Amino acid sequence: MDPSILATEKGIWAVKWSFVGLMITAIMQIFIVYISGSVALLADTIHNFGDASTAIPLAIAFSLARRKPSKRFSYGYGRVEDLAGVIIVLLILFSAAVAGYESVHRFFNPQPIGHVGAVAIAAIIGCIGNEVVAQFRMKVGKEIGSAALVADGYHARVDGFTSLAVLIGAVGVWMGYPIIDPLIGIIITVAILKIVLDSSKLVFTRLLDGADPKIVDKIKTISKNVDGVCEITDVRVRWVGHRLHAEINAAVDPGLSVTQGHEIGDAIRAKLMENFPYVSGTIIHIDPLTASGEHFHCSPGKLKVKKAIHA
Repeated sequence: MDPSILATEKGIWAVKWSFVGLMITAIMQIFIVYISGSVALLADTIHNFGDASTAIPLAIAFSLARRKPSKRFSYGYGRVEDLAGVIIVLLILFSAAVAGYESVHRFFNPQPIGHVGAVAIAAIIGCIGNEVVAQFRMKVGKEIGSAALVADGYHARVDGFTSLAVLIGAVGVWMGYPIIDPLIGIIITVAILKIVLDSSKLVFTRLLDGADPKIVDKIKTISKNVDGVCEITDVRVRWVGHRLHAEINAAVDPGLSVTQGHEIGDAIRAKLMENFPYVSGTIIHIDPLTASGEHFHCSPGKLKVKKAIHA
């Protein structure tokens, strides 16, 4: 089976079970919120529900990624995963707004908090549940090359830390300082906004076809070390969902036959697939060493413009 299909199936599997884990955690917490009235636990619970809901757009994206490319969408539907990332960021932002409103409202309109021990237990449950989901998401995300899934894993880990903050708030209430509860809710809101900022950077970098420069350097090094390659002049990479597409200009001895040049291109592709299991598409342009580089393929008008810029 195509490795990209296996990766998609594994992504759906990870999203499904992480959704189940977080929903169980959030449902257990919401009951204790009801009986205790803790706004810090409410903020954490809302965030856990929001985090669980991020699995829905990811599941839809992975499902669409299984479809074969069409004439209209010749690169397939992997970009839907990046759009799902935008939806995830908006969902996290919404949870921050709700948690922030409730915390500020409770700060100016304090209410008694009961069952402090239950609140502490719920906070511990939230911490453990989020850490289990975080480990699961990050492990599968790294295996299949899905930055969205890895980012969602780190998101769950930070949620675990916010649950510990709720535990601190419960201890403060127990010691006779109830104001700590809404203050912890506000701190959690700030933490969620930090996640929104970090997640936005990752998502919009992908949407703009950005990639880690280390990946570009590694692809160039691997390609250059293939037998028969004299020079690597251009390397362009972009993510389409959890699949990496690469375009490479490789210069070879101009005396080689077309067949020999094609074999070198196949060798480059094989090496990349060996080192990058999430590489889905490669376009390898074989150039003679006497005319290597993308600028040799420009039209005369474009070539004059480029020379003028360099001058």
